[in-house]
Amino acid sequence: MKGSEMPRALPPLNGLRAFEAAGRHLSFSKAAQELNVTPAAISHQIKGLEEHLQVQLFRREPRTLLLTDAGQRALPEIRAAFEHLAEAVEGLRDASEANQHLLTVSAVPSLSSKWLVPRLDRFRRQHPEIDVRLDATGTVVDFSRDQDIDLGLRYGTGGYPGLEAIRLASGDVIPVCSPAVAYADPPLKQPADLANRTLIHTSWGSGATDPDWGEWLRSAGVSNIDSRRGPRFNHTEYAVQAALQDQGVALAARVLMEDDLAAGRLVAPFDAHEAGAGNTAGTGFSYWIVAPKAKLKLRRVRAFRDWLLDEMAATREERGQDPADVPAKPSDSEALS
Repeated sequence: MKGSEMPRALPPLNGLRAFEAAGRHLSFSKAAQELNVTPAAISHQIKGLEEHLQVQLFRREPRTLLLTDAGQRALPEIRAAFEHLAEAVEGLRDASEANQHLLTVSAVPSLSSKWLVPRLDRFRRQHPEIDVRLDATGTVVDFSRDQDIDLGLRYGTGGYPGLEAIRLASGDVIPVCSPAVAYADPPLKQPADLANRTLIHTSWGSGATDPDWGEWLRSAGVSNIDSRRGPRFNHTEYAVQAALQDQGVALAARVLMEDDLAAGRLVAPFDAHEAGAGNTAGTGFSYWIVAPKAKLKLRRVRAFRDWLLDEMAATREERGQDPADVPAKPSDSEALS
């Protein structure tokens, strides 16, 4: 801008933000949820924006919200402007020396305790200049509100709007137990032998789709076992701890069990190489690395993402599995595009 030029007058920022969110969702209700306001507030802000601009941005039809031609033309530019603004703010936030060295990771508790934490010292040795702060939580982080979070590790089906997502590992589950439970008389040789063992359950929570013991037994062709009996825990790591203490057989994602299986603390009694039968139950869920594109411009975030992928590939190779199943690291140019 030349020194003699006056800055352009902009409409209210809240109105523009409401328009971008409503236009992206084609819903005032979903925009309100995202921005933590009421649908009436979204409607009021957009009405004010339309009056300010003297142009209609939406067509409000019964049960349908549509963009006008003007709204369709404006939405991509306004969305890009907010992305640039977020990147500029992130650059300001990262300008302090303390933030440059602090990496905040939000991760599901099971992956944190059983896979990530035991390996974090390897990342510290590779990147001693970066201090990792781990927030182990089952709550899905909203990066637009929790802007201190740099990167997330989520468990789900993928498809996270507004985020870059890379699949880290399958969430397929297997039965596991201690050697004492597996080889007690009579030993566990086939799924039907679970009639002689305690089943340890994880209460996955409302709306979860992970297979429970009833589903696993049905997939194994076993129908004479009461799959409802046995202790229940609200976190996978508690169920696994009970299995480690010889209390029964638990279902858990194989990726979480690799270290315990390799050390002999747990066994997978129905692995194909042991019993000639399938052992893994598909969930359709996976563990994902997620981050906003603006965060991936930060060197510390790219370094941690790349280390996660390298570490998972190394884990698979150590266990005699195909490391090629782990996605290749994106190049810096891809991360910055």
